Amino acid sequence: MQHLASRILIVIILFVVAVAGLLVSRSRRVPDEATGPAPSVADLRVKELDLTEQTAGGGHWRLVADQAEVFDAEGRTSLRNVTVHVQDRQGSWTIVGAEGDLFRDSKNIEIRHNVVVTSGDGLRLETSVLRWDGAQRRLWTDAPVRIVRPGTEVVGQGLDVRTEEEATTVHGPVTVVFRPGPRS
Repeated sequence: MQHLASRILIVIILFVVAVAGLLVSRSRRVPDEATGPAPSVADLRVKELDLTEQTAGGGHWRLVADQAEVFDAEGRTSLRNVTVHVQDRQGSWTIVGAEGDLFRDSKNIEIRHNVVVTSGDGLRLETSVLRWDGAQRRLWTDAPVRIVRPGTEVVGQGLDVRTEEEATTVHGPVTVVFRPGPRS
């Protein structure tokens, strides 16, 4: 009986040593790390995209991006370092942002991160995201906005521009500061 108890004790000790060794070896192993971003499942990648389109009203727009990834199933093109130039009968605008999405069927666009809009007449708009809805001819954002024109600064919590109605709404709370211009 004593002989059987000794064997059981030896098996238990060997089992504990094996489990402890396995745990120690796994805790000292360096975990595998990703070597970069996950591979994209884009159907097409384009470097230096440049698109131009004429509008029904006789104007045109031009979209330039450092990189574009087309996702056919979603009908979406993801853009990096985006610039959009718009020219129509009412004036010209340039919109820049760090990234965005262009939606193929609707031709809607969303531009994000450090978005700046400048117009030919000196207006400057700054926000973090700006969207264009082509069907409604609507430019809008729910993000805070800052609009600057010589002598005037408007700060609000959102913006809604309806081009067909020629109506612009800055959502509140809104702060407006008027500065006197140089005297002639």
